[in-house]
Amino acid sequence: MSDVRVIIQRDSEREERVVTTGTTAADLFAGERTIVAARVGGELKDLAYQVRDGEEVEPVEISSEDGLNILRHSTAHVMAQAVQELFPEAKLGIGPPVKDGFYYDFDVERPFTPEDLKAVEKKMQEIQKRGQRFSRRVVTDEAAREELADEPYKLELIGLKGSASSDDGADVEVGAGELTIYDNLDAKTGDLCWKDLCRGPHLPTTRNIPAFKLMRNAAAYWRGSEKNPMLQRIYGTAWPSKDELKAHLDFLAEAEKRDHRKLGNELDLFSIPDQIGSGLAVFHPKGGIIRRVMEDYSRRRHEEEGYEFVYTPHATKGKLFETSGHLDWYADGMYPPMQLDEGVDYYLKPMNCPMHNLIFDARGRSYRELPLRLFEFGTVYRYEKSGVVHGLTRARGFTQDDAHIYCTKEQMAEELDKTLTFVLNLLRDYGLTDFYLELSTKDPEKFVGSDEVWEEATETLRQVAEKQGLPLVPDPGGAAFYGPKISVQAKDAIGRTWQMSTVQLDFNLPERFDLEYTGPDGSKQRPVMIHRALFGSIERFFAVLLEHYAGAFPAWLAPVQAVGIPIGDAHVDYLHTFAAEAKKRGLRVEVDSSSDRMQKKIRNAQKQKVPFMVIAGDEDMANGAVSFRYRDGSQENGIPVDEAIAKIAKIVEERAQV
Repeated sequence: MSDVRVIIQRDSEREERVVTTGTTAADLFAGERTIVAARVGGELKDLAYQVRDGEEVEPVEISSEDGLNILRHSTAHVMAQAVQELFPEAKLGIGPPVKDGFYYDFDVERPFTPEDLKAVEKKMQEIQKRGQRFSRRVVTDEAAREELADEPYKLELIGLKGSASSDDGADVEVGAGELTIYDNLDAKTGDLCWKDLCRGPHLPTTRNIPAFKLMRNAAAYWRGSEKNPMLQRIYGTAWPSKDELKAHLDFLAEAEKRDHRKLGNELDLFSIPDQIGSGLAVFHPKGGIIRRVMEDYSRRRHEEEGYEFVYTPHATKGKLFETSGHLDWYADGMYPPMQLDEGVDYYLKPMNCPMHNLIFDARGRSYRELPLRLFEFGTVYRYEKSGVVHGLTRARGFTQDDAHIYCTKEQMAEELDKTLTFVLNLLRDYGLTDFYLELSTKDPEKFVGSDEVWEEATETLRQVAEKQGLPLVPDPGGAAFYGPKISVQAKDAIGRTWQMSTVQLDFNLPERFDLEYTGPDGSKQRPVMIHRALFGSIERFFAVLLEHYAGAFPAWLAPVQAVGIPIGDAHVDYLHTFAAEAKKRGLRVEVDSSSDRMQKKIRNAQKQKVPFMVIAGDEDMANGAVSFRYRDGSQENGIPVDEAIAKIAKIVEERAQV
């Protein structure tokens, strides 16, 4: 045996080690049970990989992003094996890891039932305990087709070798330049138990899977295309420990309680009627109040910041989107055209920016007018696939709080700084306070403009972002082709991250629309264009706040800010008088004059998450007072009516988080 020299890389530490030929990555990290794979020369490898002379080897911990993906993809294999043991007729689709879990698609005669999922999970536990070995082998295309002749979807994937996309999960099967099959081998005999086309890597054995659970099943088109067959997808989750699995399931239970679709129904805020269509919401009166208050406050703050309000139509001739380029690169996301005016194509608009450019270009512009900040609550329509439509957070018709800022190159840095500061302050006013920023930079394969312009703009955005003192996460290559951007990422009350606002430079549209202004020397110059959507969309932001507050909006946003609860019928008129006085102060107050008992009225108000309950009985009437009951159950008694109204009004005016 000859010596093999390898470098073991752990973060910033490098260790040179001399081993013998045939040494595996598992040998290098023997006894380190949290290591599940190795990165060798930048590529992920199984622990069974035999290291070669001069290679750099980095351990992959199970709790790392790569480690979790390996754990979850290995668990997906175990699930697929369990399904085929229970349902031999099942044909295999794709089974990639996804955020917090995994899935696998199957072609089966009927949809899976909850009882089926329980049986599959039980079978998975049996396979896990068997400790089957994951064993990799390289195969030729011909051999793979022969071995997988009964798996039509795998045969299709073989033809994609080396060119598969991560968009549909196919890259986990055939994303490498060679075909590999992973065998699940019996721990004692080495006999083949099951196999799957896969690029790997995988855990050493099924016993290395610490904790998993199947979550749900759903229908899904093969490789995400509506033109392909409908398959049955099973979702699961897997974690490095049982405690982490439990924490995740607890988190999901809390998230389910906060699901905006569930709360929207319980609190009578909005609905998405089948008669109107998927992804097209209607807001009920209470939801309409919240939305109006959100918009009114945003409108006032924009006016204070020097934005000018515009309005544009919902539909336009297709020629506009030819000029903007949307028909070249966004046609699949648009609703089909309507032929009007003797065959002219009209489209529902997917974006507001082309129309704002026409407003800028409606007359000659001078440098003295810049920066020009145009703002609109503009409703747009995007034909999202049915599988991705999700309540208000992924809709087909929605209203953007859309701003487009036109400025000189010299004004760009200051304008970006003002815009980002304004964005963050306004989000804080709505109760979101935990942010980080993401800087998306140029994709070297896909961009317009010169390298110099991109570098200068990106550095300006970086400096603007760093001034905020927030964590700044790079997103290399993540920018759209027309310019770099900053995204504001916000965490909600239970720690979920939502992408909120974007501040986007655009080097493309000013050129396509030939936008110009007259400079100080009389020359025609091209303006800098900044896209800025603060909420993203009103509907999505509504959903985020609804889940963030679990429906218990602060008083200034609550559709009903206080409800009067009479102890008896004799106190109803007294509370109506209280409500009338409160309404003069602009407060939203109702009185529960139903025949329900007082305790039920209190429970009803709690279920509706009303911030204040105003209770009155004989003693309160005699003293011109009321009793206050808060959402948390605490109570203050004997508060004079004027003082009670002033107290609510002050909390509302200050937008206090109570």
